[in-house]
Amino acid sequence: MTKLTDLPGVIPIFPLPGALLLPRARLPLHIFEPRYLAMLDDCLKTDTRLIGMIQPNEAPGRTGTGLHLIGCAGRVSQFSETEDGRYMVTLTGVSRFRVLREVEGFTPYRRCDVSWDGFEADKDAAERDDAFDRRGFMRLLERYFKARDLSADWETLQEAEDELLVNSLSMLLDFSPEDKQALLEAPSLATRRETLVTLIEYALRGGEEDLIQ
Repeated sequence: MTKLTDLPGVIPIFPLPGALLLPRARLPLHIFEPRYLAMLDDCLKTDTRLIGMIQPNEAPGRTGTGLHLIGCAGRVSQFSETEDGRYMVTLTGVSRFRVLREVEGFTPYRRCDVSWDGFEADKDAAERDDAFDRRGFMRLLERYFKARDLSADWETLQEAEDELLVNSLSMLLDFSPEDKQALLEAPSLATRRETLVTLIEYALRGGEEDLIQ
């Protein structure tokens, strides 16, 4: 469990469209660009080893940084170097954050001044979703996987805890970057699950319309 006071005010930022990291979840990354290799090297020298995952946002009127306002910081929990100097990295989600401003400096990668306020629950134990209709959700998920000709380890999915199931699907399923952002910004596990169900149902309706045409 990470305390609010342990989190730094300035963190390195890794803008990556469509990549979603959630608290207590794990995100594998393949790092090879020189600026992000420098970021990783600097990150590993810190006590927190945090990298802020965030999605670009070019929509006018949102933020002057060209980034969404909310991202999620992950701790480098595993890394290995390949023979040609690239890194395979695993980030473990620690907490969401809000971008306050971009910090000017001499690093080749971007850094932002961030606030952790409002995301205190991210640093607690796993959330529960007492209203979760798992049986109905699994039926919907089976329809979605069948429509997209996807395979799954259904036994593992059935046995997964609520948060692990909802967050893993939110990260892995092929939704648009804006939809991923909506899943990230969901204030609770229950609202994330509701958003996920809405996105799956919408995708199924779109697939059925394509078949009719």
